[in-house]
Amino acid sequence: MTDVIDELHRRGLIAQSTDEEALRAHLAEGPVTYYCGFDPTAASLHVGHLIQFMVLRALQRAGHQPIVLVGGATGLIGDPRPSAERQLNDPGQVAAWVDRIRQRVAPFLDLPAAEQGLAAPIYVDNLEWTAPLSAIDFLRDLGKHFRVNRMLAKEAVSARLNSDAGISYTEFSYQILQANDFRELFLRHGCTLQSGGSDQWGNITAGVDLVRRTDGASAHALATPLITTADGKKIGKTEGATVWLDPELTSPYAFFQYWLNIEDVDARAWLPLFSERPADDVAALVAESVERPASRAPQRALAEELTRLVHGPEQLAQAEAAGRALFGRAELSELDPATLAAALTEAGAVEVEDPAAPVSTLLQRAGLASSLSDARRTVKEGGAYVNNVRVADADAVPEPGDWLPGGWLVLRKGKRSVAGVHRAGAGRSV
Repeated sequence: MTDVIDELHRRGLIAQSTDEEALRAHLAEGPVTYYCGFDPTAASLHVGHLIQFMVLRALQRAGHQPIVLVGGATGLIGDPRPSAERQLNDPGQVAAWVDRIRQRVAPFLDLPAAEQGLAAPIYVDNLEWTAPLSAIDFLRDLGKHFRVNRMLAKEAVSARLNSDAGISYTEFSYQILQANDFRELFLRHGCTLQSGGSDQWGNITAGVDLVRRTDGASAHALATPLITTADGKKIGKTEGATVWLDPELTSPYAFFQYWLNIEDVDARAWLPLFSERPADDVAALVAESVERPASRAPQRALAEELTRLVHGPEQLAQAEAAGRALFGRAELSELDPATLAAALTEAGAVEVEDPAAPVSTLLQRAGLASSLSDARRTVKEGGAYVNNVRVADADAVPEPGDWLPGGWLVLRKGKRSVAGVHRAGAGRSV
């Protein structure tokens, strides 16, 4: 059986770790309880968080016990950012986000546990042990174990200290709270390994040190690399928008399209990180991308695998069908109203008040023609389609039966340019 550390290295999922040989030996001794924490700073996690679940899932497959912590306490404080202080969110809002995030991420680890007989995940909220902690206990029992000079050396803290914004004690204390999470999970569940992003390394190792100082026990840590595009942008940012894991914030179709449209260089670099396929399959997909970039093999592999993971096989099928249907390679009737609406909204949509507007006007309004004369020329040349049916008359008005469920028309110019028209008052499905 492949050593899980070797697998994580092969996939590029380990950027830093504490004593690796000791960690290997510890994992080889038997089932290890490990955790990763996520702060609810929004209603959903985003695609950048998926790398943490790749580590959680790999360790789970190797027979170890995962714990997922959603930080109802640390989410009220906020980890220091290098630029400016985080806005403090309402406690009720944070509590709601904790529940919502927990529900959304559960399938990532629950399904393998149920289907493959793996260890079922344990879900915890650090508000449970942080809320009862008094200020005196915080200072005497925890604060005495932390050296300010080491806390000041943390990159984000150092950057803020040297800026006009400065840093509040609230954010400065975050490291102590996260370190205490590791200790509490050690005491409650025998947790001896924490994973997280490289930007959390100072907080993670503070937890390792706290377990050693307070309980005389060995604990371990590993960190994933920070994932950016080839031009330095954060993963999951597309035209300034975040690609969320929650389908109410980013539709399964838009999620699928995000991965399908990433650059070749990013697809090749990210495929080992996010794909759980065998190493030979990953290598073959990367080689195909180099030899035949037009195939977009790694992009399609990531789009299929991750959409199935995050949204399930039914939504993957709908996302794939939507891509085919919009460009005339499948029937629009295959799509449910929500997927159709999401796909057309993603492609670009316009709302019209007058359902009797002719095709030429609709093409112009939807941005597929620069003017009415341009729209008429497109129709005359045979390049205009409504619901994948070629239009021969620029003055034709869509029939009532042409409007698809949810009040939509699919307009297409040529083979590649698609837009949606939504009838005002029909009600959107997204």
